[in-house]
Amino acid sequence: MARAYSLDLRDRVVGAVLGGLSCEAAALRFGVSESSAIRWARRKRQTGSAAASKMGGKRPKLLEAERAWLMQRVAEKPDLTLVALLVELRAKDDGKDGGKGKRVCLDTLWRFLKGCGLSFKKNHLRRRTGPPRRRQTALLVAQIPGPH
Repeated sequence: MARAYSLDLRDRVVGAVLGGLSCEAAALRFGVSESSAIRWARRKRQTGSAAASKMGGKRPKLLEAERAWLMQRVAEKPDLTLVALLVELRAKDDGKDGGKGKRVCLDTLWRFLKGCGLSFKKNHLRRRTGPPRRRQTALLVAQIPGPH
């Protein structure tokens, strides 16, 4: 992530602007953009300081309201894939204004579940881990039960 310009540079640019130099000329002299010089001068006039605002912060979790439902669903069917869980989440009726469930991307769902301590690793439920000699052999087409 980008860092804010130093307060020293900001003060020099703002000092030049308040000293009578145009924002464009001050920006050119100190090697910053004209829009930065304009914003810093405006901030100095409004707040008394050209210091940068706080950057970043805590992002709200979009799926916090769905935590109980997600945990229950994963407990009911632990071999559910993330894509299937995402489809169910989008189709879930939330009971508000006749709307449908949350529309989030797969990465948001994955990060939320990871934050809850869940992981979707290959395990015995999915029968994909371990060396090939320990796996069950695939059934032949003739051995698969069902209508013929």
